[in-house]
Amino acid sequence: MRLLCLLGVLALIPLVLADCTCERDSEDRNKDEALKYKLAAIASILVAGAIGVCLPIVGKTVPALHPERSIFFIIKAFTAGVIASTGFIHVLPDAFENLTSPCLSKTPWGDFPFAGFVAMLAALGTLIVDTLATSYYKKLYTDKAGPGKSIGDEEKAGENQGHVHGHSHGSISTDSNSDLLRHRVISQVLELGIVVHSVIIGISLGASESPSTIRPLVAALTFHQFFEGMGLGGCISQAKFETRASAIMALFFSLTTPVGIGIGLGITNVYDENSPTALIVEGIFNSASSGILIYMALVDLLAADFLSPKLQNNGRLLFWSNVALLLGAGCMSLLAKWA
Repeated sequence: MRLLCLLGVLALIPLVLADCTCERDSEDRNKDEALKYKLAAIASILVAGAIGVCLPIVGKTVPALHPERSIFFIIKAFTAGVIASTGFIHVLPDAFENLTSPCLSKTPWGDFPFAGFVAMLAALGTLIVDTLATSYYKKLYTDKAGPGKSIGDEEKAGENQGHVHGHSHGSISTDSNSDLLRHRVISQVLELGIVVHSVIIGISLGASESPSTIRPLVAALTFHQFFEGMGLGGCISQAKFETRASAIMALFFSLTTPVGIGIGLGITNVYDENSPTALIVEGIFNSASSGILIYMALVDLLAADFLSPKLQNNGRLLFWSNVALLLGAGCMSLLAKWA
């Protein structure tokens, strides 16, 4: 799914090389100096993204960072605030800017709020995929376990679920594995949303020839990828994938923005960010990405934890989780000043 998503974005590159009906911005352009900043961006974003996504995955071997510990809930609340802010503050406004550009014709783009509409459809589509995927995997594992066995009996040896608490209305093993399947679906859908906008961001940065535009983006996107990586890494950690699968997901996330920058570098001379086709493609992808990220942050990351008995029965943990949530959203919102 992740590979198909990336290939889909790459397949649209020829479309965004269309002739432009608007003039380019009259900003300072220095191709050689811009190239230096782009190379620095590739290195810093790659390292920051890799560290961010790997910290929670590797950190599960540290007792204090185990998914059942209080500190993990606080870190997860912080990263959920980062992801929510990314969708609301960074991605969705860009989508509105793209799809309401004066470079586009008044009809139909000026007659209807397509950015909000696509974001809504993406959020609802994510809900449908989330529900169907969870139902499918639960049925698949139940069928594999066979009659008279719980899901936990089938995966007990591989997953070591004994420490996870089940709900009082069902068996511990079944509920634990239901949560495990849910976390696996969440991590994959979240990565899909992140990958889409990361590639778009990378292409836009790589195609720019303005040092004054790129310079602040390097630092801002470095922090951006680090925090997003922590959020995704936390979900991957809770999903308890095999080591190989976790490594592939972490690597895929780490490479998306640098690959996007590399693509932008390759098409610098022919890419025009103000062409109607480029604006439409970027706007629609940004809208869809924002809908996915907002849904994942509010429903799968925040609601699932904040309404859980662990937080509801621990006032101190709930307080610090709220503080972490607001701090994460605030830090990422502040980065919008530069990115």
